[in-house]
Amino acid sequence: MSTTPQTATTIRTDDDHSAREPLPSETASEAPALAGDWGRKRVVIEDVRPNVEGGRFAIKRVVGETVTVEADVFCDGHDALSVRLCYRSDEESAWREVEMQPLVNDRWRAPFAVGHEGVYQYTVLAWVDRFLTWHRDFQKRAAARQVEQVDLLTGAELVDEALDRADETDRSALQLWSRRLRSDDAVRHLDRICEDPELPELMQRYPDRSLATSYGRTLAVTVDRERARFSAWYEMFPRSAADEPGRHGTLKDVTSRLPYVAEMGFDVLYLPPIHPIGSRFRKGKNNATQAEPDDVGSPWGIGSAEGGHKAVHPELGTLDDFRELVAAADELGIEIAMDVAFQCSPDHPYVREHPDWFRQRPDGTIQYAENPPKKYQDIYPFDFECNDWPALWRELKSVFDYWIEQGVKIFRVDNPHTKPFTFWEWCLNEIKREHPDVLFLAEAFTRPKIMARLAALGFTQSYTYFSWRNTKHELTEYVTELNTTNLREYFRPNFWPNTPDILTEYLQVGGRSAFQLRLILAATLSTNYGIYGPPFEHCWSEPREPGSEEYLHSEKYQVHHHELDRADSLQGLIARVNRLRRGYTVLQTPCELQFHETENDQLLAYTRSSGDNSEILLVVVNLDPHHRQAGWVTLPMEEFALDATHPYQVHDLLSDSRYLWHGPRNYVELDPGVIPAHIFQVRRRVRTEREFEYYL
Repeated sequence: MSTTPQTATTIRTDDDHSAREPLPSETASEAPALAGDWGRKRVVIEDVRPNVEGGRFAIKRVVGETVTVEADVFCDGHDALSVRLCYRSDEESAWREVEMQPLVNDRWRAPFAVGHEGVYQYTVLAWVDRFLTWHRDFQKRAAARQVEQVDLLTGAELVDEALDRADETDRSALQLWSRRLRSDDAVRHLDRICEDPELPELMQRYPDRSLATSYGRTLAVTVDRERARFSAWYEMFPRSAADEPGRHGTLKDVTSRLPYVAEMGFDVLYLPPIHPIGSRFRKGKNNATQAEPDDVGSPWGIGSAEGGHKAVHPELGTLDDFRELVAAADELGIEIAMDVAFQCSPDHPYVREHPDWFRQRPDGTIQYAENPPKKYQDIYPFDFECNDWPALWRELKSVFDYWIEQGVKIFRVDNPHTKPFTFWEWCLNEIKREHPDVLFLAEAFTRPKIMARLAALGFTQSYTYFSWRNTKHELTEYVTELNTTNLREYFRPNFWPNTPDILTEYLQVGGRSAFQLRLILAATLSTNYGIYGPPFEHCWSEPREPGSEEYLHSEKYQVHHHELDRADSLQGLIARVNRLRRGYTVLQTPCELQFHETENDQLLAYTRSSGDNSEILLVVVNLDPHHRQAGWVTLPMEEFALDATHPYQVHDLLSDSRYLWHGPRNYVELDPGVIPAHIFQVRRRVRTEREFEYYL
């Protein structure tokens, strides 16, 4: 999210580049005026992290998390420095400070916690600390018995200077120290002076900052509520929610299905667009270009005579039905996520009322959406380069505003990468400023830099390439990139094994075990994940044609009836995995995730562990959905505080089996015909004062 959002009532239409304050690099070639205190400020502050594009965008955290800030801070010579991390929330005018601690090679670090939703700012301030320099050198001289009276007088003068900055309570204590340093017998009491912590503590409260150097810019952190970090999504088509075959489902049917979703442990129910669907150029079953009279069309072909993006499809029910669904879901701890797709069917009221919002072709027709050779005649994209773009932007933002008023706090945004970055930066900033608790999931399966840019602009969570990462190398490399590069500061991944648009080849050919292992991978590699069901729990795997990732008889184009209580459903496994996610903190937070050697490339092993090793989960997955695989898993014993001389227990939380392991290397065998994964709780063996042994 940008650190300098525009106001809610202003959309700039002029070229404002000349008004921008130049960056230091742009004026580096100009000779500075030799005036003021400019040349007396000797401290250099560089490479303040975390940041996104040098502070152009905000990093992300959730309420209660910590931001650990580092910076390179140094000056010429050997003087001691005082370095402060300064931070404040958007509700505060005054800065709060934390003393930064030196690491190595002039690197400094300090943390601060974010306590509420909204935006926090932070920066770094530093100065040459004459008192710290004196005190450090004074202790060295005292140890070498080289202190002279003038050294004590120098310290006394620094204390005297601090008197004007001190409050009344501390002023008397400082005056006492001034007299003490000037006393004739001070040299005889050097050890007591050096060891007494009172003077450094007093002086630290009242430093001389007259020549302090500021980093020169403020960085920002967007603070979201906890669901931004930890969520389990379930996607379903409302029109397929009827409890009997042959009937178009309604929002009331979705309300009736909420207990099913809750029993599986999902806390976000995502609905594809619920708006009226256009008739002209409507797509038929299996994306046929000619629709039959009874074809219901694609929910993404939004708009008809009944209304557009602020209307409910009449066959789904009414706005009151939707409000009742939101309220009923809330009682079960579930939030309704709404799909926002900024595109129109040819029958959308916008097409008639604002034809200039769409691109006109030379023959007078409107340009429909296409990604050659694919054609989407039932969808008109907006022309964001039209002359009336400010009105278009305001209207599109009002779609979010309308549904927020109906109780929606989570939006899944369809194809945001096909709309301008400038629009999203403005729109998301405006909404987050007005509603800090609103979350956005970016459905952008596109190039990496574009996905990262959308996340930086303000999208809370992002779809990823997880669906297509299948091998040990692919998964290890991709998850490591997400967790260890700067992406971790602002790109929150949401792992989906399938969507209505994505039936990967792996799921097409892998059978039931492929769905099982992809579920476990998604739910344990990412703190946010989702599935498209019931096709996922029922293991739908038939593509429309060979080489396609489209489902045969896709719900995007027709109504289905789902028998929820099928004997072969993965409902039970899904519920168990989601219970584990809620029961173990390391599956809810961006904790330490490590991959471990397995000596078999068909076995993927990784741990999620807390900082103090009080909670360690080891996941081992057989990536081969067809064959039994076995091998040795190696764990870092010392790092996990495991005693290499004693056995330790691993408890499989999926099967409830327990095993005693010995040393760093242990044997694992997984049969995909039974279950293709272990989720082990690693239990360390310890000894009490009474010599009783038990497992943590």
